[in-house]
Amino acid sequence: MDPYLLSILTNILLALVPLVFVLVYALVTIYVEMKMAAHIQNRLAYMRTGWHGVLQPIADMLKLLQKEDTIPTDANRGLFILAPYLVFTGTYAAFAVIPFSSAYIGSNIDLGVLYLLGVSSLVVAGILMGGWAANSKWTLYGGVRSAAQIMSYEIPSAFVILSVVMVTGSMNFNVISKFQEGGVQNWLILGGAFPLAKKLALIPFMFVMFLIYYISSMAETNRNPFDLPEAESELVQGYNTEYSGMKFAMFYLAEYANLFIVSAVVTFLFFGGWTSPFGATASGPWWDSFWFVSKCMVFVVLNIWLRWTLPRFRVDQLMYMSWKVLTPFAMACVLAIGLILVW
Repeated sequence: MDPYLLSILTNILLALVPLVFVLVYALVTIYVEMKMAAHIQNRLAYMRTGWHGVLQPIADMLKLLQKEDTIPTDANRGLFILAPYLVFTGTYAAFAVIPFSSAYIGSNIDLGVLYLLGVSSLVVAGILMGGWAANSKWTLYGGVRSAAQIMSYEIPSAFVILSVVMVTGSMNFNVISKFQEGGVQNWLILGGAFPLAKKLALIPFMFVMFLIYYISSMAETNRNPFDLPEAESELVQGYNTEYSGMKFAMFYLAEYANLFIVSAVVTFLFFGGWTSPFGATASGPWWDSFWFVSKCMVFVVLNIWLRWTLPRFRVDQLMYMSWKVLTPFAMACVLAIGLILVW
């Protein structure tokens, strides 16, 4: 076979690996979420399809694939069709710079963090496009709310990422992970691989930055207590009210994929990325992938737990938290971390 053609086929197959992972991860996470929600609310959830309902997410997926794909009569047909593909493309493209291990990374670029911030803007554009194109007041309200919410919470998120770039000296997720090698004591949530005095000075500010980013990530994924773009009691289903079948499934899949991405970013920024908490005793490509996915799933489960525990914010409370609480605290922490680093 022609080496050039072989290289293209190999790259295509490698690019499909995250897609397969997202599909399997989404099915598992949907099941875990429904079961956690049920136990929190003192009920059973899935029980009939398979043992304890383990096959129910697959049944739901097959049901969505068979649903009729309807388009509202007065909708802007082209933009209405394009929106879910744009949302999923923006989410899936983010996996290109996320290293699942020291050996597997789609694109090991030096501006990985900047790329991730840029490509995530496609999600905002797709949601706003879908909300406007459906020609419904519910979808339009949901789309505008989502755009305002995501853009507002990207400001404190950017300050958090800036602080980590200042500490590690790189925007490459692989380099950020390697900076935290050596065990849990070198993770940035515990001050990083610095002398003891500087480490102790960094710990409180890095912990505050972790809280700021995790709260902001919950808002950027449009999940409780920040699910105003999809508030059922106010907007029916929000920006995807008029979608059905495969298009609705793509919005749903993108939401869960985005949940994994923000959990991965938290893992890279503060919890060692793919590095082992035990240092070199449990490392290697397969171990690295295990530690990375395990850490991410901890934050995914935490997000699910908080979703079914906390009440929804009002719109004014949501904006107040971003602009008058998280952003000022993030700016102050960036300044403090800068002073500590030059100390």
